Amino acid sequence: MIEKGAVLPMFYLPPIEYFVQLNTYKPDILIEREEHFPKQTYRNRANIYTPDGVLALVVPVIKGSKNHTVVKDVKISYDFRWQRLHWQSLQACYRRSAYFEYYENDFAPFYEKQFEFLFDYNQELFNLLLKLTKIKTEITYTDEYKADYANLHDFRHAIHPKKETEMQQKPYFQVFEDRQGFKKNLSIVDLLFNQGPQTINYL
Repeated sequence: MIEKGAVLPMFYLPPIEYFVQLNTYKPDILIEREEHFPKQTYRNRANIYTPDGVLALVVPVIKGSKNHTVVKDVKISYDFRWQRLHWQSLQACYRRSAYFEYYENDFAPFYEKQFEFLFDYNQELFNLLLKLTKIKTEITYTDEYKADYANLHDFRHAIHPKKETEMQQKPYFQVFEDRQGFKKNLSIVDLLFNQGPQTINYL
């Protein structure tokens, strides 16, 4: 069992702050999979930069996936074609970025194949993001829920769309920054599509 390091939730295309913490506390990373699913968090949403500002891409979950469902048991809803919408949004927002075409074929399958469980979907995407960002670390998963961890930095509730990040972030080029300026702490894909292989140096 990990004695130091950090415990992190499993997010959908996590924000940059998540990867900063991951890179800081590796190799001792514990991923939470036994918590009750909290609504309106990055567990099923990601923020990207559009011509009109920040857009939240939300993965819909099946009704009944309320606060008393364990996060690994939450199922994705396919009542509408959200995958098509997300992929069209990513293409529209990042087609002009320096590295979108470089990574396009890595991400495309995630918007074609249907996954039953949100956690599994996020986990597969997370594994891809680790590979693309070149972050080498062993990942351990929780097998029970603990309210607190004495020796670990706990980021399960700290990184949240409703909380302003305290992370100091150096600006990098963003496709639409000439319209609305630099946007902090967007999804890691914003950094990846704009910075490519330099992402690990930035983190």
